Amino acid sequence: MYARRRRNYFLMMGGCLVLFVSAWAVVRLWSVPAAVAMCLVAMVIPPVAAVVANRRGPDDRWWDDPSGDPRSDEWWDELDGKRRPRQ
Repeated sequence: MYARRRRNYFLMMGGCLVLFVSAWAVVRLWSVPAAVAMCLVAMVIPPVAAVVANRRGPDDRWWDDPSGDPRSDEWWDELDGKRRPRQ
């Protein structure tokens, strides 16, 4: 899951760079408004890429999910105050 999110992030950021560079290197020669529009689209991509990269997938373990190790889960539950400490 991590590799797919990372790949999607880099694809989106690469697309952002391609849009920005091509807008001012090539497209501005024919149409400045089109170049500005391309830059506006490129401006929206980084926040969306960050959301995509940090989204939890259906198979990803969340911070409070049990790990499967009873001793570790008991220790974390004690730290979180979910159970009384052992005596």
